[in-house]
Amino acid sequence: MKNTSMKRFRPLIKILSLVIFIIFIFLPLVQVVFLSTISTVPREGFVEGQFTWINYINIWATPTLRSSILNSITYVMLNIAITVPAALMAAYAFSRYKFIGDKHLFLVFLAFRITPPVVIMLPIFQLFASLNMINSPIGIALAHCLFNLPISIWILQSFMNAIPQELDETSQIDGHTLPSFLIRIFLPLMAPGIGVTVFFCFMFSWVEVVFARILTVTGGKPISMAINSLFGFQTDIGLVMAMTMMSIIPGAIMVYFARHHIAKGFTINQTN
Repeated sequence: MKNTSMKRFRPLIKILSLVIFIIFIFLPLVQVVFLSTISTVPREGFVEGQFTWINYINIWATPTLRSSILNSITYVMLNIAITVPAALMAAYAFSRYKFIGDKHLFLVFLAFRITPPVVIMLPIFQLFASLNMINSPIGIALAHCLFNLPISIWILQSFMNAIPQELDETSQIDGHTLPSFLIRIFLPLMAPGIGVTVFFCFMFSWVEVVFARILTVTGGKPISMAINSLFGFQTDIGLVMAMTMMSIIPGAIMVYFARHHIAKGFTINQTN
């Protein structure tokens, strides 16, 4: 009887645990959304605690905040445009060819990825200053590539290993050149892996602050630095939360699309 009663309550316990977990995850987000839509500082025509969209209006009305969002988008797009093609070529070499020291070189890439960015902050600054790339979008993108490239190669190689190498040989028999094979056959199969790689590149560049702090001046600050600059003697919490929401929304969209690519990636791994 005791076991029967326990089995009866197990579904209820699972549902209750899930509800508690969801509340725990989304409660801070609910607070962010709520504070972003109320007036939190004295201003003409508004009462503190009043519902309003003024915080979001002020974001687009403030040149520095508006430009920070555009800066972050620029840094992310350049980073993805540089990292993904380079990682695809390197991952294909690691996956399809064997050469002396290939595994050691691959481990060196991964070891560099786990190095804290602050460790190489000074050499990066000196190098970029000598190249006149301080406060340059391409400079920020290249700095991000240093840390995105190793993990991108690792992700893409794992997806490539799931694609049989016999496919390469069959395409050559069918008359495909290597570029033709890569563009028409291989890259479409790699779409899930590319999607996951783009997701990780986006997340690193979007929230990164170390390189943004040392390689940009006031006019080139990304959204993460813009949020940090809003804190002061009298902080407008509503404006901070509105900027926080503006930083969350692109990431949420990326998560939504990446989950489909990850699911497709697992399907590829299972079928091979």
